[in-house]
Amino acid sequence: MAWVPHHFQILLHEMFKLLHYACCRNVILFRIGTSGGIGVPPGSVVVSTGAVNGLLREELDLHVLGRVVHRPAKLDVALAKEIADEGQRSFPELNVVTGKTLCADDFYEGQGRLDGAFCDYTEEDKREFLEKLRSLGVVNIEMEATQFAAMCHHAGVKGAIVCVTLLDRIQGDQVSTPKTVMSEWQLRPQHLVLSFIKSRLAADSAAAC
Repeated sequence: MAWVPHHFQILLHEMFKLLHYACCRNVILFRIGTSGGIGVPPGSVVVSTGAVNGLLREELDLHVLGRVVHRPAKLDVALAKEIADEGQRSFPELNVVTGKTLCADDFYEGQGRLDGAFCDYTEEDKREFLEKLRSLGVVNIEMEATQFAAMCHHAGVKGAIVCVTLLDRIQGDQVSTPKTVMSEWQLRPQHLVLSFIKSRLAADSAAAC
């Protein structure tokens, strides 16, 4: 399930306030979920190294007091690499990749789909757009990345985005994978993040001894 962007923003505001009042330090937040892949096989796990908006800029555009405020949508690349390395080490059977994530404003036109109620572009237009994304290092599409990345960066909190791909959008818009298989795929980001957390805790415990 994808969050409506402003609902997700409310959640993040409340989480950051709770972290502040609880005097938490060295926090890492994870956004895990599903996405559409670009040039990667379905079932791949993508650890995002950056987030771009619908204009292909690594920023979040906010309307504040009648003005447009641009906030950098930056992710910690070293953290992303550490998570991906953990995945490749602990789950060698999975295709764990890193790359940028396109955060679309909606499910249909913003993602270049051809199966929405409105479609004022051609299949060739869509293909050119997806190939442009791939040339920019974008490997998946979802709908929360810029909100998450920009707000974590603005708060000075490390954040990581780990999503499984349910299809390769270059090959089509429809998911044809059986539900049982997709249910297993959707657990992959959770397993990877849990493995990373356990590895980090073990390393911290060993360093404290």
